[in-house]
Amino acid sequence: MKIFYTDRYVLPLPDGHTFPMEKYRLLRERVDASGLVRDDEKVVPHAVGLRELLLAHDADYALAAIKGGLTDSEMRRIGFPWSAWLIERSRRSAGATTEGCFAAIEDGFAVNLAGGTHHAFRDHGEGYCVFNDSVVAARCVQRAGKIQRIAVIDCDVHQGNGTAAICRLNPSIFTFSIHGARNYPTRKEIGDLDIELADGTGDREYLDRLEVGVRQTMERSRAQLAIYLAGADPFEGDRLGRMKLTREGLSERDRVVFEACAAYGVPLVVTMAGGYARDIADIVDIHWQTVRRAIAAHRGR
Repeated sequence: MKIFYTDRYVLPLPDGHTFPMEKYRLLRERVDASGLVRDDEKVVPHAVGLRELLLAHDADYALAAIKGGLTDSEMRRIGFPWSAWLIERSRRSAGATTEGCFAAIEDGFAVNLAGGTHHAFRDHGEGYCVFNDSVVAARCVQRAGKIQRIAVIDCDVHQGNGTAAICRLNPSIFTFSIHGARNYPTRKEIGDLDIELADGTGDREYLDRLEVGVRQTMERSRAQLAIYLAGADPFEGDRLGRMKLTREGLSERDRVVFEACAAYGVPLVVTMAGGYARDIADIVDIHWQTVRRAIAAHRGR
């Protein structure tokens, strides 16, 4: 099983600090320290090029993002100031999910230790997302003629609005999102299957609704590949999540997704998506829990 990481591509600021992307480095270090992944299974991905980006994004937007031509207002909507490092990291994150898709088709599983940038639309970015890695990856795989039907299983606490909007008229990419009804974004897009949950939702209700949603996704999409956004932000200790899932509940969430994909014979790519707990160790622990379960599921096949 291949593990893709981009944590070395962080964003230098003039004062020498970096944006809060430490979770990616810490997660990769946790993977390294575990001894569960061989060196030849760890991959630094390529940065997707313009040709790949245009499978999901408008040319004007993609070119402006790459060349630093976005307006201040457009960059505020994304949430970061423009830098060459921001674009390099965003392109490599999309490259990781893309390479992960091809690896999963061959091997059943792959993991991107970043990714899940589901708020990027065809013609703009928002919510800390520049390019939509899930859609870029799905379209690259389709273009290569490997497979045609893909399901995006989005378990970040925020709706995958950009993914839903880009794929609205594309029946070959099925978008499922389970998210907070009153959380960001205020204006939700219409996906193929959306499950909205109340603030304070806990393990039992979440898991019951997820099991139904994943089963419907598998049956309706007839997917040949799935991309799973395993956000850490439904966690009860998340500053932005507004839900009450425990670590155990989040581990069960991963189990539900992994077992459903296995039951339907669908290769799976896992991406990390969001996580905003007050203690970064909580975020890393939750992401590592997902990665460890993915490794165990792959080896138990």
